[in-house]
Amino acid sequence: MNERQAQYICTIASEGSITAAARKLNVSQPSLSQMIRQLESEAGVSLFDRSSLPIQLTYAGKQYVECAKTILAASAKLENQMKNIRMESSGVLRAGISVQRGMKILPLALPEFHAQYPGVDLQIREAGSATLEEYLRTGEIDLMFAAIDSISPEFDYLLIEKEIIGILAGSGSGLTDVYENGSALSVEDTAYEKYVYLRQGHSVRVVQDQLFRKYALEPQVLLETDSLEVARRVTAATGACMLLPNIYYDEEMIKAGAMFYPLKKYTNRRHFYASKRKNEELPRYAHDLVEIVRETLHRGRQPEE
Repeated sequence: MNERQAQYICTIASEGSITAAARKLNVSQPSLSQMIRQLESEAGVSLFDRSSLPIQLTYAGKQYVECAKTILAASAKLENQMKNIRMESSGVLRAGISVQRGMKILPLALPEFHAQYPGVDLQIREAGSATLEEYLRTGEIDLMFAAIDSISPEFDYLLIEKEIIGILAGSGSGLTDVYENGSALSVEDTAYEKYVYLRQGHSVRVVQDQLFRKYALEPQVLLETDSLEVARRVTAATGACMLLPNIYYDEEMIKAGAMFYPLKKYTNRRHFYASKRKNEELPRYAHDLVEIVRETLHRGRQPEE
């Protein structure tokens, strides 16, 4: 039984006569009658009791119509799914984001994306930038959001936000008593401050080690941790200092009395990008996710009224 035959037999059952069904289907009665006889011959049973008016389904006919309805429903569902895909309103999107960025961005961006594309299965993987680049290279993700400092010829990049590295100083440090929030400072200005370190493997630690070697600094280490979240909270609570990308200087840090001082005499080459494999087309909803992430970060930078 094909879809056309399923449609015909369901119409006969609902109309109660072959004549009425032929009129509704815009086919001739003889051709419709011939199709029914062919189906009955193939099934080896009668599907309709023609001795009554309106025409009645036999027991076999009732089973046949139920199957026909299933076929028509499946066909309609398939057509709707194909239509959604054509309209790019459903599908699967595998995206990767660096862990710390994910903590800031995902709670705000995901509700907006899912409200706009409820039919898209958005699969998120969180990892470090180097790991995400490998995922993108091997096809394990389709889209990457990460702060990177070198451009690969394998990928296409869209700059989402330039990253500023600065000094986070907790309330009560020597810096907050002297310098206004937002003043550009050098790490030399923190020579006598206590520091919270991020352990090796963090991009900020690489910058920190380079600058400390350059200026021959060996500050007192209050804490060394793998967690950026722990590091910035301890810094804010103890009056210590740490190097921090500006995205993590947020309302929580401001309320804690911490201040942020952009680094002077330092040019940061590590910025936040959305990346995909070169020359690979992504659906519209992938591009819209990039815009939602960009707008989320932009809104987070706007001062409160």
